[in-house]
Amino acid sequence: MEYEDEKGVFNRDVFDLAVLSVGLEPGADFSVLAEKLGIELNEHGFFRTHRFTPQDTTRKGIFLCGVASEPRDIPESVTQASASAARVQALLSEVRGKLVTTKTYPPERDISGEPPRIGVFVCHCGINIGGIVDVPSVVEYARSLPNVVHVEENLYTCSQDTQEKIKAVIIEKQLNRIVVASCSPRTHEPLFQETMREAGLNPHLFEMANIRDQCSWVHMFNKSAATAKSKDLVRMAVHKVRMAVPLKTTPVPVKHSALVVGGGLSGMTSALAIAEQGYEVILVEKTNSLGGNLLRLDRTIDDCDVKVLLRELVTKVKAHPGIKCFLQSEVTGVSGFVGNYETVITTTRGKTKKQYTVNHGVAIIATGASEAKVEEYSYGRNKKVLTLLEFESMLASKKRAVLPRSVAFILCVGSREPEHPYCSRVCCTSAIKNAIRLKKISPDTKVWILYRDIRTYGFRETYYTLARELGIDFIRYDVQRKPKVISSGGRTSIVVHDMLLGRELNIPVDNVVLAVRIEPAVDNARLAMLFKVPLNADGFFLEAHAKLRPVDFATEGVFLCGMAHYPKDISESICQSLAAAGRASTILSKENIEVEARVARVRTEYCSGCGACVDVCPYKAIKLDEVTGLASVNETVCKGCGACSATCRCGAIDLSGFTDRQITEMLNVVVVPDMEEKISDSA
Repeated sequence: MEYEDEKGVFNRDVFDLAVLSVGLEPGADFSVLAEKLGIELNEHGFFRTHRFTPQDTTRKGIFLCGVASEPRDIPESVTQASASAARVQALLSEVRGKLVTTKTYPPERDISGEPPRIGVFVCHCGINIGGIVDVPSVVEYARSLPNVVHVEENLYTCSQDTQEKIKAVIIEKQLNRIVVASCSPRTHEPLFQETMREAGLNPHLFEMANIRDQCSWVHMFNKSAATAKSKDLVRMAVHKVRMAVPLKTTPVPVKHSALVVGGGLSGMTSALAIAEQGYEVILVEKTNSLGGNLLRLDRTIDDCDVKVLLRELVTKVKAHPGIKCFLQSEVTGVSGFVGNYETVITTTRGKTKKQYTVNHGVAIIATGASEAKVEEYSYGRNKKVLTLLEFESMLASKKRAVLPRSVAFILCVGSREPEHPYCSRVCCTSAIKNAIRLKKISPDTKVWILYRDIRTYGFRETYYTLARELGIDFIRYDVQRKPKVISSGGRTSIVVHDMLLGRELNIPVDNVVLAVRIEPAVDNARLAMLFKVPLNADGFFLEAHAKLRPVDFATEGVFLCGMAHYPKDISESICQSLAAAGRASTILSKENIEVEARVARVRTEYCSGCGACVDVCPYKAIKLDEVTGLASVNETVCKGCGACSATCRCGAIDLSGFTDRQITEMLNVVVVPDMEEKISDSA
């Protein structure tokens, strides 16, 4: 491969493989579909949207998600899917539940007094397992295990046909416990548990042996070892399920109201989306006005008026009968669990503080973010040095003085460095937006953009091209040789080493505009403790799973959106706010929710009241009883993580479905395989 490096030197290297990162283009049938649906495409051939309604097409009632509207990654696609669902939920709110039919199950079979009758189903998973593991050998081995009365192999155990077969076998052979040796319980356990319910068995009389993720995938070059390990995993699963007992979930009524923390763009959007579905919303804003960062923005890069958006949002929020706003207020206490939270709100008016207690089923954190306070490049000492938001306000002001004749924008100020390694994402686009606007207002003004890398992703790249066409100069600098702002005799200039020219430039300017990093809200750490949700290393809130649950927290019933998550522009914030509202409404729409059956339980006869379990519980589900001094578990809050059981020195806490006896037996039969005979004899 031949290529030219940054120094202009041509290089030739030999590689074993070339991987091309190709762009995404609109589907070949987009134009046909657009014509059939009566909706418009944009100039790039994707379905047209508006900056302030990123999931809406040009026809009311038809919504978009994924790359149909713009190239995007998995998290953004999943987020937009939830946002579109939220828009649909609002439209259908008046008929919610009218077409719903409740699924019925046969009466649960009473297995008390029955000896274990275990069925084992071993999956090929196509070639994922069957191409590595000797499945027939595992099947024959499973037949020899204690209490196993039925074993079979399936090409795909998760298929609908196999589910029907499992139900039939359970009934025919009176099986009362099931083991499936296949893939991960994280993705497939609910499916098999549902099948058991349909066959009249308690869903917790079930165990999975993960012989794909934990075996065939990690031992693909050692088939014999993979097969032997599969037998070990099946043996452990059988011995664990032998001791399984039916577990019951507890229904808990849901409070049909939501708490939204933060009154900026994201908070207001989420609040409106939930209120429009008919639920009560409590909106908490720490300042004396709604709007957040929108108050400091004027126009988007595609020239949409932000002030119009702000006025519409604030007007709708204040006028909506289902939204109660608490201004100059903070959340100071949180207790409860999903569906039943109790929150203390403290409102400050001058020297007077007043507390309110509100009840709600879900919470959305939308606390936003802000420009960091920096001292680099003479900011704060030289009045000609401004931040992006300050410069945008100056351009928008009708009282502005004479426009500058020369302006230099410096990107990545305080970000993408060891202390703050993250990219603020919106800075490149915002700088180019303001540079273009300045050039259109004053074509003779000279504009430079000093950058490390330009990140105008998606359709924003069009504006980077436009900026160059307007005569805006882009100068690349090295972080090891940062630009310098020189002030002398009332004049300001920038000294910068141009990496492409390979020489130092001295540029006189009227203004220096800094694209400073966006930093998380100062209250994030305090709120994280109150709501029991995590932050990432940079202080932004951390979602449960970047791709599968991009607006959920691991703490059930609490969601996030906007720049509280990470820096994002208006369109992305709106989309994520609607997504959070959509996810929250999946809880609010229920009359009851089922509390986890696999919870910790205290055997008080062994408890010493040491409190070690209280300290390690991440959900604060355990307390020491004030009267007895012994540990007590709030089963509605417990998530069954097992930290308390593993910590208890007295063995006083057992986790349902993972009891000490079950775990011990699994260890015995895997460490000492012939132990299964002794255990079988003594059972």
